[in-house]
Amino acid sequence: MKLNVFLYVLVIVLWGTTWSAITLQQKSEIAPEVAVFWRFFIAASILMIGLIYTKKLAFLPFKDHLLCMLQGCLIFGFNFFCFYQAVDYINSGLEAVIFSMAVLFNTINSRLFFKQPIKLRFYPAVSFGFLGMIALFWHDLQGTHFKLDTLKAIGLCLLGTYGFSLGNMLSLYHQKQGHPVLTTTAYAMTYGMLVMLTISLFQHHDLFPTLKTISIWAIVYLAVFGSVIGFCAYFFLIGRIGAGNAAYSTLIFPLIALLLATCFEGYIWQSYAIIGIICILIGNAVFFIPFERLWHTLKPR
Repeated sequence: MKLNVFLYVLVIVLWGTTWSAITLQQKSEIAPEVAVFWRFFIAASILMIGLIYTKKLAFLPFKDHLLCMLQGCLIFGFNFFCFYQAVDYINSGLEAVIFSMAVLFNTINSRLFFKQPIKLRFYPAVSFGFLGMIALFWHDLQGTHFKLDTLKAIGLCLLGTYGFSLGNMLSLYHQKQGHPVLTTTAYAMTYGMLVMLTISLFQHHDLFPTLKTISIWAIVYLAVFGSVIGFCAYFFLIGRIGAGNAAYSTLIFPLIALLLATCFEGYIWQSYAIIGIICILIGNAVFFIPFERLWHTLKPR
């Protein structure tokens, strides 16, 4: 239980801080696809070299390499490509709300592919979480006008989120087959990185743009902490508590991003944002506090 909590908090903190790192990364003239390519080039290299050096790189059958390739395309390629394309038409608040649907997609896909039961507490917890996310970004959502491009962008975000969810299912499948998380993640990142490289070359992006020092450090942070540590912790968490439960972190890490934005970017809190945080915290309480066990402990005998 303690390890689950540690992994959950670690994912929230690391992925919460990556929002600020992405902002710093864009201080230089670098195409988003190229930035993602370098992020996963560094991350995959670190994982591969570390596993080879420690002799922990496990053998995978050809079929599982194909599944790792599909996982990499879904999570480390397709997912990012969809969201980066959509950002030209909708604001980050709406993107965050849509990405939080990974909780719903993961729970449904876990039921479809692995027959995992859905706990009753899931429904009120997710309801509070979604309400909280909408309230948290209500100010941003008000600025969205539902034109054709907006609907197209929402569709891209939904596709990207569902691709992320399917990649989660593949990670869970690998673990059920007994394959090490670090090995499958290393291969998936490698294949995903190659996908982003292909997209960048196809779009004639400059792979070696002139970068400011802050942008270089941001990409390194995203690669090491956001990708190597963050994704590995998240995939371990999927194997331990299930994909639906692990994805609930996507409702919480924006809070970390807002705290950083308050300290360093002058973010001003609105009343809706405070209501949103309260709803999200209530959803977490419903989701993780074992009320049944507490009741049996506290009830009169």
